[in-house]
Parts: sequence; structure tokens; C-alpha cells
Amino acid sequence: MAEILFLVHRAPWPPDRGDRIRSWHMFEALAKLAPVHVAALTDNEADAAAARAKMAPLCKSLCIEVRDVSRPAALVQAVLRGEPVSNRLFRNAALAEHVGALLALGTVTHIVAFSGQMAQYLPARFDGPVIMDFVDVDSAKFATYAEQDKRQPLNWVHAREAKKLAAFEVEVARNVDASLFVSEAEAALFRARSGLGGDIVFAVENGIDTDRFDPALAFDRAGEGEGPLAVFTGQMDYRPNIDAVQWFAADILPLVRKAHPRARFAIVGRAPTEEVRALVVLPGVTVTGEVPDVRPWLAAADAVVAPLLLARGVQNKLLEAMAMARPVVASAAAATGIDALDGEHLLVADDAATMATAVVRLFADPDAAATMGRAARARMIARYGWDARLAPLADLLGLDA
Repeated sequence: MAEILFLVHRAPWPPDRGDRIRSWHMFEALAKLAPVHVAALTDNEADAAAARAKMAPLCKSLCIEVRDVSRPAALVQAVLRGEPVSNRLFRNAALAEHVGALLALGTVTHIVAFSGQMAQYLPARFDGPVIMDFVDVDSAKFATYAEQDKRQPLNWVHAREAKKLAAFEVEVARNVDASLFVSEAEAALFRARSGLGGDIVFAVENGIDTDRFDPALAFDRAGEGEGPLAVFTGQMDYRPNIDAVQWFAADILPLVRKAHPRARFAIVGRAPTEEVRALVVLPGVTVTGEVPDVRPWLAAADAVVAPLLLARGVQNKLLEAMAMARPVVASAAAATGIDALDGEHLLVADDAATMATAVVRLFADPDAAATMGRAARARMIARYGWDARLAPLADLLGLDA
């Protein structure tokens, strides 16, 4: 009988952030094909406990270890050993020992690794299919950081990481049976960078649970107050999200408030940094911190904004907002990879003035905004069901669905 080893850089439960949403649905898809052994890391013991409680009954076996390497230590170790810092951050001796012992039993027939950092746990030799879900081209992200931070003292760290990680990604891709990316744009970028073809580098897109993200459901009231509400959702210690909300709060919201003086901006997401929390001093800005459910905030939004200056892959925050029939204003970077039409399913804008004009337009015409929201939800239902998106896994693994 087939048995699958699923290597994950963050335990998939709870699926409350972009990476864990994808990995959770991937775990569910794999579990329909064969018994699954899960070997995963978490950022803290609370996350580990929650994941163990949920996932243990669903797995053939489960090992979750807490990461304990700090960024400064990982940087020093990586420089000394000539490897990517990202790999050091996700290196764990106990997990490596568990994976080695499990594979030595000889019952695992297929391996799926989620996120490039987990490639270091792949065996040097394995007889069955091995799939690497890189999700995004992480090395390209660090190259962008290096370009943006040319004058910063630690610019060399990002430039080094981009180079080391790019070489590592290509080496991994050449030694697995298939490499997956979250969008065709990411897959095409990797093909161009690696020289590998479409026979082994594929796009497997994210989906959305349109039954859960359904505006017809009853939600607790959120975002109460006077004036139209723009909402941003995301993990708020993630640099691209931090840059996005700083830009919107400082440069875009003031333009919106010229037309709508009571316009408000809610930043909704866990772990806001001090620089994010400091934005509450600006007129109209609210920072919620972690919330038990983002759907009430999405339901309350007159517009959902995604002013990301840097974005890789498909943004789950946009899929969720569109499934909730919310009108969305996104940067071109955030909208890349989403199969939707500018002007029909969402509005795309790339500079502060254009984005402010788009938000003002939605605030000024609720009927048109509602029409766009309904079109967005219809698009999500037609195009982005998780079962359809992850259906290629069975063929790639050579297993019967």
C-alpha cells in the first residue's frame, strides 16, 4: 500500500495564514489518496499543541517540532557554512532524526515537501515519486529586498540570500520528480531562472473555501463606526504586509479622506509589529491585532485593499475577500496570478493617487461596489474550488484519486 510523507515548514493547523491555508488543503487532498505521515515544524509550543490535537487522529504518524534557531544565529551559521539562511532557520535535529528513522522503515512510498526550506530533509536516494512544492520563488523575493534596500547596512544579507537560495532551489528541482508553484507566473519565472521545462515545473494554484467565505452567513458585527471602511487582512509581522499598510495609511488614506472625511482603515491580522501599531496615531486608522475570525471584518468592509509593493504567488487575502463578495482594490503585484478581470472582478491600481481614486469610487457608489463584489464571488466559485485546484496531485504522484 502507498504511504505519503508530508514535510511541512509550519504545521498546517490552524489554517489561519497563507502558507498554512495551502498546506492544510494539500494535507487533506493527500489524505484522500493514501495514509499520510506528517513531519512539521512550528514557531512555538502553543501552535504545536493545537496542531497535534487536530491532526494526530488524521495522520498515519505525526511529528511536530518547535523551531529554536534565532535569525542572528542562523545568519552566522549560514555564512560559516556557505548555505542559505532560510535553511538554517528551519533546521531541526530532532525532526531530521525522525524523518530518517521513518524512511528507514521502508513503508513510505511517496514524498511531498512543502516550502523550499523542507528540501533539506529529503533523502539523498528514494525509490518513489518526490514532489517539491516551492509555493513561491523565494530567491526572487530576497533579490527584490536587496534591490529595495541598497542603502541599508544589511543589504548584503538579502543579496547573499538571493544568490544562495537561487542555487539551492535549482539543485533541488533537478533532483525531484516535480516542482510546484502557486501560479503560472511563479512557475514561468522559475523555468526561466532554472532552465527546467514545463514537464517537471508546474503551477498548482491556491483555492478558496467558498462555503466558509460566504457573505450569506451570519457574522458578528465588526468595524462599527461612522464613515466608510477599508480593510486590509494579513500576518502583520510579514514585511510586505507591513510596507503595504504603512503606504496605505500614510499616503493613500489621506487622499481618500479628502473626498470622504470619515473614511476609516482597519489593519486586521495577528502579530502587528511596533511600527504597525504606531499607525493608530493617524486619523481613521485602527489596528486590531489577532482576531478569531477575519470574516466579520471582511463582511463589514466597504472595500478590501491590498496595496502590496512586493507580492509572490497568489494572495489568499484577495481570494477570501472576493469570495465574501467584497469589492477589492489591489496593486498589480497583489493581483498577479489571480484569474480575474480589472474593472469587472476587482480594481487594480499601482500608485497612491490611482489607488485612492479607486477606493473613493467604491465608497461613492455602493451599488456598483456590490455588483463588483457579486461578480468577484461568482468568479471564485467558478474558478477556485480547492478540489479542482489540487486535483493534479494524484496524477503527479501516480495515485488513484
